[in-house]
Amino acid sequence: MATFARSAPLPERNTLVEDPQSLEIVQRSRSLIQKILLSIPDAHKSCIHTETLKLNSSENAKLVIMASTIGIPSAPVLRAASENLNLETSLRDMSEGLQLHRALLSSVSPRLENKDKVTGLLADIRDLVIQINKLLKLVQAEAVVQPTPTPVALSLPGEYEVQVAAHLTLVQLQAFGQDMVRCLRSLDQSNDEETES
Repeated sequence: MATFARSAPLPERNTLVEDPQSLEIVQRSRSLIQKILLSIPDAHKSCIHTETLKLNSSENAKLVIMASTIGIPSAPVLRAASENLNLETSLRDMSEGLQLHRALLSSVSPRLENKDKVTGLLADIRDLVIQINKLLKLVQAEAVVQPTPTPVALSLPGEYEVQVAAHLTLVQLQAFGQDMVRCLRSLDQSNDEETES
């Protein structure tokens, strides 16, 4: 009987609560993504001057064709780690999505009149990528070389396209960030337990 117990596969850990180092990184990541989400409206207001481009507008869905014309790729779809999706995949999607938004903002920011807030946002995204990649290294069975994000070539012939590209990137980053908050919350049970008690 004892031999069966030893050979039974260990259940996959989806919460990292047992590991203090991982927990600290998850909590740091949560506060960084919250900071990014809080910065997006200010960044949007500072660099988008076209009246019709509003951050939380139902009209944004109509800009899908323009997004593909400009060359803005979609972000990976984030799902929290579960029985069907392992933690490594979830973290890799977070990292790829953040790096995509960083590349998009980096390629559009030189064309913006006021880029200070966007530059701050880029720094926070970079810091968050570092945290997520640290977490990824801790959960990976073997070391995997992180792909270097390829620069995104956007088609920005005029000022309006620059505005739309910046706008759509921030809109997409906001949605991606909200998904990230949910995924990170599922990894960080310590916070939720403290608030419930």
